[in-house]
Amino acid sequence: MNGARMSMTAQPAASRQWTLLVLVVLIGINLRPFLTAPGPILADIVADTGMGYGSLAMLTLLPMLLMGVGAFVAPGIQAAIGTRRGLLAALAVLTAGSMLRLVALDGLSLILTAALCGAGVAFIQAAFPGIIKAKFPNNTPAVTGLYSCMIMGGGALGARLTPLLVSSGYDWRSALAWLAAPAAIALCAAFRVLSDAKAARPDRALTGLLLRRPRTWVLMAAFGLVNSGYSSMVAWLAPYYQAQGWSSAASGNLVAVMAICQAVSALASPILARRSIDRRPWLWLTLLLQAAGFAGLAFFPASSPILWVGICGAGLGGSFSLAIVTALDHLPRPEQAGALAALMQGGGFLIAALGPFATALLHGWSGSFASGWIMHLACVTVTAFLYLRFNPKRYGEVMQPSVGAVAHSSANL
Repeated sequence: MNGARMSMTAQPAASRQWTLLVLVVLIGINLRPFLTAPGPILADIVADTGMGYGSLAMLTLLPMLLMGVGAFVAPGIQAAIGTRRGLLAALAVLTAGSMLRLVALDGLSLILTAALCGAGVAFIQAAFPGIIKAKFPNNTPAVTGLYSCMIMGGGALGARLTPLLVSSGYDWRSALAWLAAPAAIALCAAFRVLSDAKAARPDRALTGLLLRRPRTWVLMAAFGLVNSGYSSMVAWLAPYYQAQGWSSAASGNLVAVMAICQAVSALASPILARRSIDRRPWLWLTLLLQAAGFAGLAFFPASSPILWVGICGAGLGGSFSLAIVTALDHLPRPEQAGALAALMQGGGFLIAALGPFATALLHGWSGSFASGWIMHLACVTVTAFLYLRFNPKRYGEVMQPSVGAVAHSSANL
C-alpha cells in the first residue's frame, strides 16, 4: 500500500519535472533571436534608415548593457513581486519589444525596441540559473546545458528566419516583428506552469560579500571577454561577408551555422564535463576552438568560412554553458550559487557589450572587420590565463568567507 502511494506521488513529481524542462526550452529559445535577427538584413535596414556602423552597433551594445545592469537589479525585483510575476512581466516586455519593431520608423526607434527586448531578457537571465539549480539539484549541468543550447538555438532561429521572410516578400520591420510569436508562446506556457510564490528577500550582505571576493571579478572578466566575441559575431559576421559579395540570405546562413554549433556545444559540453568538477580542461578546449575560428576569420576568410564559423561557434557555446556551471559549482546553496552566477553575468555582459562597439571602431580605423577578430583572439588568450584560477579544490577557500558570513547573518534573523 505504501509502495503504491509512493508511486502515485512520484508520478506527479516526474510530470512536473518534464513540464519545467519544456518551459526551460521555450524560454531559452527566446533569449537571443532579437539580437541575431537584424545582422543578416542590415543592408535593408541601412537603406531604409540611413544608420551608420556606430548606430548599428547599438542594436547589440545597448541590450547587452541592460543585461548586465539587469543582473544586479533583478534579485530585488524578484523578491518584491515574486519569481512568477517577474518572469511573466519580463516575457511580456520581450514580446512587446519584438512586436513594436513593426512600427519602428527610424534608427532611434529600432534601437529603443532592442533596449526593450534586452530589459526583458535581463531579468530572465539573472533568475534562471538559480531556478535551475533549485529545481534540478541532481542534474544541474545537464539542464544548464539544455538551457544554454536553447539560447544558442534561438540565435540560429533569428538569423535564419529574418532573411527568409525578407526574401519571401516581407519588409524588414515585419520580419523582425514575427519574433514576437515564439515569445508570446513562452509567455502563455509560463503563465500555466509557474507557481505564484515570492522569492526570499535577497540578502544584500551576500551580494556585498560576493563583490568583495576577487573570484567574483575573475568570473565576470572571463565571462565578459568570451561573450564579447559572441556579441561581435552576432553584430558583424553577416556584414563582414556581405562586404565580400555574399547575399543577405547566405550571410544569414553563416550566422545560423554559428548558432547551431553553439547550441550543440552548449548542450554537450556540460554533459561531457560532468564526470569531474574540474571544468578547466573543457574550458580550455572551448577557448582553443574560438582561437582557431577567429584566426581563420581574420587571416583566411575566403577559405572554408563555414569551418571557421562552426568551430568558433562551438567554442563560444561551450564556454557559455560551462561558465554558468562553473559559477554554480563555487557555492553549495542554490540561492548563493544563483547570486554568484547572476553577478558573473551582470558584470560579464557589461564587458561583452563593448565587443561590437570596439569592433566597429577598429573597422573605422582599419577598413576591415578582420581587426576585430584579431582583437577577440587576444581576448581568448587572456581568458585562458584567467581559467587557471578555477581549481575546484580551492572553491571553499576562495568563497567560504562569504558563505560563512551569510550563514551567520541568516542565523541571527
